[in-house]
Amino acid sequence: MGYSKSVLMSAESSTITVRLVRSFEHRNFRPVVYHGVNLDQTVKQFISFVQKDVPSRAGLPPPFKNYKYDTMKIIHQAHKSKTGELVVSLEDDDKLILKEESTLKAAGVANETELAFFCEEDYRNYKANPVSAW
Repeated sequence: MGYSKSVLMSAESSTITVRLVRSFEHRNFRPVVYHGVNLDQTVKQFISFVQKDVPSRAGLPPPFKNYKYDTMKIIHQAHKSKTGELVVSLEDDDKLILKEESTLKAAGVANETELAFFCEEDYRNYKANPVSAW
């Protein structure tokens, strides 16, 4: 099932920054900005779109293009306080990790929200032992 860029287009024209997290320990991440995101699509649809977009994205190093991203978590919402964590907060997973069956809007995503996109297994391992390698 393919999702085209039209799936993301919306009259609301929301801008979402997706922080591709390659390594929590090394604080290795790259932001990718998406414009015109439809907040009524499901989290699963948006994840699928980003997973298909990232490998062909110009300017991203190969380790970011070929990584097994599978989970999104809200890092920051416009006009709200930011976390002190450099990569992603380890708190409030039940509220901030997006559930695939939910729409982006119902999950709390709004215009100018910043999301982390990472491998859930890496996140769980880092959360169990949150040590930075530098």
